Amino acid sequence: MRRAVKVLYVEDEPFLGKIVKESLESRGYVVEMATDGVAAIELFRKCSPDVCLLDVMLPKKDGFTLGREIRLLNPGIPILFLTAKDQTEDVLEGFKSGGNDYIKKPFSMEELIARIENMWKMYAAGDSNSDTLQIGSIGRFAFHYKEMKLVNEDETVKLSHRENELLKLLASHPNQVIERKQILNALWGDDHFFNSRNLDVYIRKLRSHLAKDPHVQIVTLKGVGYRFVC
Repeated sequence: MRRAVKVLYVEDEPFLGKIVKESLESRGYVVEMATDGVAAIELFRKCSPDVCLLDVMLPKKDGFTLGREIRLLNPGIPILFLTAKDQTEDVLEGFKSGGNDYIKKPFSMEELIARIENMWKMYAAGDSNSDTLQIGSIGRFAFHYKEMKLVNEDETVKLSHRENELLKLLASHPNQVIERKQILNALWGDDHFFNSRNLDVYIRKLRSHLAKDPHVQIVTLKGVGYRFVC
């Protein structure tokens, strides 16, 4: 018997949200629900879902932006967009934002569940989970994500929670440009000035931890973001 699949469901229509949540729970899913994009990214970090169901038209932060931020935090998690939009450009935007599938409102619960099951089976078959990077090689280092530590041949560095999450995000996207705003929204939920200054601190800390391998670098792209080179 398989474990219950945990679903992050983000929907700002109370009546529809209640129906879908209760319907999924009656079929054995564990459902964590948020009603806006900002609350959703916080809930994602707390509950580590298996599948994400994201409405597109959300207050505070739209579903496509939310999908991109979730994809930064977990590159492999299945994402299904729920929306009344059906124009070709909207469908393409959904896939560009990290979506695996797309369903138009109104939809039947049978179709929604079939799509969730299909995504989850493919995800599980790839032997993936919410902690896609558990122990990874970063140059001379071994990054133990679950144990929150960075190890080289003569030293073990214990990472803080924020250092751990930031390193996971960077290491999951090697040699790719990650915008500063995306990192702030993914790790803190917003890009306020205070959080921006905190990010500078954690970037400096990670650079210090990684300094023993000159081939590993966190390159600053002024006015844009960072590239993790290893």
